[in-house]
Amino acid sequence: MKVGVVGAGFVGSTAAYALVLRGVCSELVLVDRDEDRAQAEAEDIAHAAPVSHGTRVWHGEHSELAGAQVVILTAGANQKPGESRLDLLEKNADIFRELVPQITRAAPDAVLLVTSNPVDLLTDLATQLAPGQPVIGSGTVLDSARFRHLMAQHAGVDGTHAHGYVLGEHGDSEVLAWSSAMVAGMPVADFMQAQNLPWNDEVRTEIDRGTRHAAASIIEGKRATYYGIGAALARITEAVLRDRRAVLTVSAPTPEYGVSLSLPRIVGRQGVLSTLHPKLTGDEQQKLEQSAGVLRGFKQQLGL
Repeated sequence: MKVGVVGAGFVGSTAAYALVLRGVCSELVLVDRDEDRAQAEAEDIAHAAPVSHGTRVWHGEHSELAGAQVVILTAGANQKPGESRLDLLEKNADIFRELVPQITRAAPDAVLLVTSNPVDLLTDLATQLAPGQPVIGSGTVLDSARFRHLMAQHAGVDGTHAHGYVLGEHGDSEVLAWSSAMVAGMPVADFMQAQNLPWNDEVRTEIDRGTRHAAASIIEGKRATYYGIGAALARITEAVLRDRRAVLTVSAPTPEYGVSLSLPRIVGRQGVLSTLHPKLTGDEQQKLEQSAGVLRGFKQQLGL
């Protein structure tokens, strides 16, 4: 099982490291326009293979992606202070227009996993640039993990026993679906009541804020986020390679909303196998439609 990572910066290299530690693939190739960086990251990660799962790791040109079942796209510019999301989108769209055709020529059967930002709009663009090839975006898999972590932290339980979805845009307009959130198989409010823990608007607002603004808080302290998204990318990749049929909030084209956005989706060998539409409250549904509207506005401005 072979995976390619295009972009050997913080996110790409951390995703590659997570793939090796999880033993997700047998072969892993890193590609970057900065060949020295790709070579150094590949060599460093390869040194972890003998004490983990023996993955063969190397760097190379785009042609080295041949035979990959999944190609993770992390390449792109980072948003600079004072730069709008549209400015960032235009820069990264230009990068994608150059990169994606090269990737599809080398690996025409691969599932393309987009994580460069703005991920929803670049997922739409990659879908257009790779017609007939499965494309998924990392979407709100990380946001949902942050949501689950904060719920579990308040509940005092292992994070794997808290479940909840963040829907819509991976960004400011994302929607926390409180109505379907569960802890230990119980609605959150019921669990908190059973444990005599406070559960009110103040607590929910704190969790919402912590989920929505996590990236900004981390960037303020260490200038970048990469561990959480690296682990999320490894999880999505594993779901594809091993046909896990995992339910993950990845981003994909969603005709009823006219744009790629995140909903719970069954992910397997061919990418998105099915999309689920959780029952939402009227307020949550309205916020999801507003989130889709934000994305459609940017999509229209870019002419996608």
